Parts: sequence; structure tokens; C-alpha cells
Amino acid sequence: MRKQFFIFILLISTTLSGFAQLHAKKKSSVDLGIFLGGSYYIGDLNQTKQFLFTKPAGGVLFRYNVNPRLAFRGNVLFGSIEGHDSYSSDLAQKQRNLSFKSNINEVSIQLEFNFLNYRIGVEKEKFSPYLFFGTGFFKFNPMGQLPNGNWVALQPLHTEGEGMEDGSKNKPYKLVQISLPFGIGFKTNIARKMGLSVEWGMRKTFTDYLDDVSGRYYPWWKLDGPTAAYLSDPSKGTDPVYGNVGRQRGNKTNKDWYSFVGIILSFQMKGKVEKCPTPY
Repeated sequence: MRKQFFIFILLISTTLSGFAQLHAKKKSSVDLGIFLGGSYYIGDLNQTKQFLFTKPAGGVLFRYNVNPRLAFRGNVLFGSIEGHDSYSSDLAQKQRNLSFKSNINEVSIQLEFNFLNYRIGVEKEKFSPYLFFGTGFFKFNPMGQLPNGNWVALQPLHTEGEGMEDGSKNKPYKLVQISLPFGIGFKTNIARKMGLSVEWGMRKTFTDYLDDVSGRYYPWWKLDGPTAAYLSDPSKGTDPVYGNVGRQRGNKTNKDWYSFVGIILSFQMKGKVEKCPTPY
């Protein structure tokens, strides 16, 4: 993930150098968009597989196009993520047997840079690849599954002793966090005042608890009840008395990521539209 992030920053730098050569005359416009697609996560329960457990996602956006190369954008996106050790090919991960799911609600502001001049309704500027990056807030709430099939919120259970004596954190992790969205896409016109974008965006976060997994196994007898004890360590084939207490449960050196991928239907609300030539 770090490699992709730095490559993306390099691409942005290249785009910005080209942006300095834009026409001075502004051709601004405003459009509204609908996002339809999916969301997924990369973390302790899915370390490398892009698009694994992709779930439906949607949202709306507002875009102010400063000129044919630069746009400011606001997003409100809704999705969900999940992970399951039982699907891993790694035997140790299968034995750990953790799983989770969580809704992801995001509000963000972003900058878009088009590689080519692009405007909805203009035949000569009807498509372009683009990059985007920005910042935002997101809300999540990881849930764990009990043997009876019920799902329970994990953060209040302090499964790694967060906020408890000798726990993995001094305080429980926050369910509202900052993210840094960035990604790539391709946009094209499909009607006189309508555009279509195909987009893939990653979100760098500053938390390792999207999946409620980060540090070491906490003594189950110090947790509040059998539900917390089970969801702290549902592993298979371990000592029935002590379990994995003190052993590594997750990798706290790598923060979690989540992603939105899909299409955007954009509708021009304000701006000049190229007129069709008048027939003789």
C-alpha cells in the first residue's frame, strides 16, 4: 500500500506540472453526481487481496469544475466492509478464526486533475483520464459474529484490553476517524448534459482498528463476560484454559485501508453547453 501511495503522489506531481500550462481563461461549471459501486478493506484479515469481499456502496457528490483540467469535489459515500480468516489460504490465519463487518460512512473533499481537457456537453473535450486526492472523515463500527449467528459491536467489548490495564491502547479507539482518499478514474460524456466516470479510490487511514484487530491477545478472564471473551479469541485448536494470551493477534505496525470503486453519473447543473451546428 505504501508503494501505491508514493506512486500516486508522483503522478500528481507530474499532473500539476502540466496544469501550469492551462489556458488562463476559465470555463467553469457545476455538476451533481450519483456514485454506484462497491467497497472493501485491506487490513489484518485481508492483507493483500484487492476487491475481496466487495460489498455494495453508493453516495452523492457535488463538483465545481474550475476549468477543463481542475475540479473541486465534495462526497458523501456509504458502504460496508468485512473480513474473514476462514477464507484465507494461510493456516495460521485460519486457526486464528477472526471475522468482522462494519458500515463505512464517509464525508470528504477532493481535488480532481484531468489529463486532458474535459467538459460535459463539449464534443471536442468529451473524455479524459483523471486523478483525485483529498481528505475526509469516516465513521465505522466493527461487529463480530457469535456462534449463534448474532452480530455484536466489538469496540465496547475492549477485545484487546483497550482502555484497560496492560491493554493494547490507553483509551478505546474512536469510531470517527480521518482518511486520505486518492485514486484514478476515466470520465466521458454520454449525453448533452450527462457524464459517466469509472473510478477506483483507496483511503489511507490512521487507525488499525477497522477490523478490531491490532495488538496481542488480552487475558480473557479480565474481559466483561463470555461474549467479550469469545470474540477476543475464537481461535481453533488452542489451549482451552489459557488460549493465546500474550501472543500476537494482529500487526499494529500497518494501518488499515478501505476503498470505494464504481461509476459516477454526473449531471451538469450550471455551465455552457456546446451547441450543435446549424444545418444548411
